[in-house]
Amino acid sequence: MTTYECASCGMSINAICGTCEAPLVNDTLTGDDGSSVQVSRCPNDHGRIKSPMCCNADMACTL
Repeated sequence: MTTYECASCGMSINAICGTCEAPLVNDTLTGDDGSSVQVSRCPNDHGRIKSPMCCNADMACTL
């Protein structure tokens, strides 16, 4: 299961799909310019999300 954690305050969350309740898996999207962004995706292809925010910054997930 994907767990995001805030580097500032230590809060963490586990992410599941709201459609099928499957634990989201960690993934990376790569843009046309070569940049990448960390996302979590549903293993059953119901979509994906960018990392949540806490303390005004993206929460991190260990790959």
